[in-house]
Amino acid sequence: MATTAPTGSPLSQPSLTHPPPPRKLTTVQALSESPGLSSIPSIYIFPEQTYHEPVSDTKEPIPTIDFSLLTSSHPGQRSKTIRELGKACRNWGFFMVTNHGVPERMMKAIIEVCREFFELPEEEKRGIGGKHVLDPIRFGTSFNESVDEILCWRDYVKIFQHPEFHSPKKPPSFRFVVV
Repeated sequence: MATTAPTGSPLSQPSLTHPPPPRKLTTVQALSESPGLSSIPSIYIFPEQTYHEPVSDTKEPIPTIDFSLLTSSHPGQRSKTIRELGKACRNWGFFMVTNHGVPERMMKAIIEVCREFFELPEEEKRGIGGKHVLDPIRFGTSFNESVDEILCWRDYVKIFQHPEFHSPKKPPSFRFVVV
C-alpha cells in the first residue's frame, strides 16, 4: 500500500510503487468557460526546461507555399518549391498555402460545421468516438490522455478520411460538408 504525507506537506507525493489515481478529464473549452478558473491548471503547463527560447520580433512574414507550383510541369520550379516547403517546416513548423484549389465557400462551411461540433454539450463530444489513439474518430485534448503527463491546452476532433470516410453523427451536417 502506498503511503503519503499529510495533504499540503511537501512530502505528499504518492509512492512510485503504485500508479496515481485516475484523473478527471474535462475539455479545455469547459475549463476556459468555467467562472472559477483563475489560472491554467498545472496539468497543462510544461516544465520550464521544455520551453524554447523566445523568438525575437521578426520582420519575416509567415512562409507561403504556392501549391500550384508543386504540380508545375517545370522541374526546377517544383524543386525550388519543395526546398521552400522543407525550410518552412524546419524553421517555422508551419506555413500558409495558396492556390490549393479549395473554394472559399467550402472553407467557410467547414469552419462553421466544426464550430457547431465544438458547441455540442461536453458529454456528446466525449461520446463521439473511441478512446484509443488509432480509433477512426476521436475527441480529446491530447494525443493519449491516459498516459500523457502534460496535456495540450486545446480540444480537437480527429477523423480518418482514408481509406474509409468516418464522421461523427452530430452535428448532422458534418458528414455532408466534410465529405
